[in-house]
Amino acid sequence: MIRAGITGVQGWVPPYILTNQELEKMVDTSDEWIVSRTGIHERHILKGEGLGTSDMGAEAVKLLLKKTGTNPEDVGLIICATVTPDMFFPATSSIIAYKTGLKNAFSFDMNAACSGLMYALVTGSKYVETGNFKKVIVVGTDKMSSITDYTKRETCILFGDAAGAFLLEPVEEEFGIKDFIFHGDGSGRVHLHMKAGGSLKPPSHETVDAHEHYIYQEGQAVFKFAVTRMADVSAEIMEKNHLKSEDIAYLVPHQANLRIIDATARRMGIGKEKVMINIDRYGNTTGATIPLCLWEWEDKLKKGDNLIIAAFGGGFTWGSVWVKWAY
Repeated sequence: MIRAGITGVQGWVPPYILTNQELEKMVDTSDEWIVSRTGIHERHILKGEGLGTSDMGAEAVKLLLKKTGTNPEDVGLIICATVTPDMFFPATSSIIAYKTGLKNAFSFDMNAACSGLMYALVTGSKYVETGNFKKVIVVGTDKMSSITDYTKRETCILFGDAAGAFLLEPVEEEFGIKDFIFHGDGSGRVHLHMKAGGSLKPPSHETVDAHEHYIYQEGQAVFKFAVTRMADVSAEIMEKNHLKSEDIAYLVPHQANLRIIDATARRMGIGKEKVMINIDRYGNTTGATIPLCLWEWEDKLKKGDNLIIAAFGGGFTWGSVWVKWAY
C-alpha cells in the first residue's frame, strides 16, 4: 500500500497587523472583551490594491517549493481550500499554479468553510495513494477581511488573512495520513453563511446596501454546536484507532475560538502543552489555520509523532484526521 505523508509545510502572513486596540476605535468593543471570549489579541490583514487570496497562496507555495527543493514542474496536482476565491471562476488553485510555475499540475478548489483544508489534505492524499502522483500541493488561503463587515463587532474581531501550504509525497507505510472521520449537517447553514452573492440571491444594489455580502454568524448557536462536535470527533478517531492520550504528540485544532480548542483538548484527555495554539496572533484564518500551526511547530515535531487534526466549519462541516508525522 502506498501512503501519502506531509513532507513539507509553509505558512505566509501579510505584514500589516490589526490589533484589538485598533478595533476599539472602529466598533464598540474592548481588548478585554475580545480576549475573554475568543483568545485573540491581533490578526494579519492583506493590504494593497489588486491583491487577493491567490497572492497569499502563491507566496506560501513559492516558499514551500524553495524550502523542500521541489521543481515546480514535478508537481502533478494543486488543491486550494478557500472560501474567498479571487473570483467565482476560474479556480483560485489554477491562478496559484500559474503564479508559481506549476506548469504540469491540474488544479481545483475545495470549499468546506473552516474544514476545507482538512478535507483537501485527505483528498490530496488519495491522489498520492493511487500511485499516479508523486508530488501534490495542498494550499489553504483566505482573505477573510474581504468578506468581513468592520461595523459588526460579532464578526470583525474574529478573522484574519493568511495562507499555508503542504507538500504531499509517498512515504513509508507506517507514516503519513493514517485515518480520518468527516461529518456534515446542512441544517447549520442558517447560523453561518453569506446571505447574498450566490445563485440563490444574486448581487444587487439592495443586497450591497443591506451589507449582505459579508459573513453572517449567530455566535451562540455556532459555538454550542462546534464545541461539542469538534471535541467528540477528535475523541472518536482516537477510540477508533485505539489511541490513548499519552500516544498523542499534539492536537492541531482549527483556530476559531480558544474555548472550543480547550474543550477539545479536555475531551481527548491531553494538557495544553500538547495543543498547537496561535489564535492569539492570527485569529481565524479559515483555510490557513492548520498549516500555520504545523509551520510554527515544525521544529518541535519528530518523525513518527501522532497528530490529531480537528476542525469545524460553516455548513456545518467537521471532522478529524490522524497523521503520523513523516519527517
